[in-house]
Amino acid sequence: MTVNTEKASIKEKKVPKQRAQAAGQQAIEKKGWLGAHKWLILRRISQLSILALFLAGPLWGVWIVKGNMASSLTLDILPLSDPYVMLQALMSGNLPTQAGLIGAIIVLAFYLLVGGRVYCSWMCPVNIVTDAAGWMRRKLGLKVSSHFARSTRYWLLGLTLILPPITGAIVWELFNPVSLMFRGIIFGMGWAWMVIIAIFLFDLFVSQRGWCGHLCPVGAFYSLLAAKSLLRVSAVNRDQCDDCNDCFVVCPEPKVIRPALKGAEQGLSPLIDEINCTNCGRCIDICDVNVFEFTKR
Repeated sequence: MTVNTEKASIKEKKVPKQRAQAAGQQAIEKKGWLGAHKWLILRRISQLSILALFLAGPLWGVWIVKGNMASSLTLDILPLSDPYVMLQALMSGNLPTQAGLIGAIIVLAFYLLVGGRVYCSWMCPVNIVTDAAGWMRRKLGLKVSSHFARSTRYWLLGLTLILPPITGAIVWELFNPVSLMFRGIIFGMGWAWMVIIAIFLFDLFVSQRGWCGHLCPVGAFYSLLAAKSLLRVSAVNRDQCDDCNDCFVVCPEPKVIRPALKGAEQGLSPLIDEINCTNCGRCIDICDVNVFEFTKR
């Protein structure tokens, strides 16, 4: 009888606690809806504000920012250039202007500091589309599995860097959904709608987190800038974790969580140090026992 009780006790410790509520419900009940969506709301404000700044000039004649997310000039003073686009331009044989080069250096320094994939979660408007697909998939209870290795995006990144010297053009910009969305809003969406809808349906029915997590070469490029970034998420209170798994459900890159959350016995740091962490803050929002928080390296 004693042996059976001990076995049952061991088994209970090994099996994660299962919750009847949907992911995040406990956090909403404990922290309130706003508290459980704080970082998500801030991300949406950031993404929509950036998009509005770029569109204010061509749509409403308010030229705070001139250009697009590939290259821009803010208040006629601050140049900003996408280092990924700049690299492709260089490889196609096009020399950058001094302002373009300075802008690329500024952006590069920013992402080296805060983490490259911050671009994906805080800047990129396509993230709104893929997050919407993920939300709908969870609501509908759809089970989809990826058939793409995560390394696929790095192969595609390599392809986008091979094509410019061959073609003499920045080929990726012809297909980049961010650029298509921007041009489409100004000049009419046309076939850009098809690209955006295709990404939504792909993430919804074909591959969970498929575009951002497996295919997008932009995310692959920016992940390479995150190796030593100062801003990180840390599972500082991992001893309080109750194995609800909500953080794994909402995280766009769930594989980055486990070493920090479950690695205490192996002597692993609670710092989420993986280059593909997007610093989106959803794990902080959704955890009702406050395991995670933003910190610095």
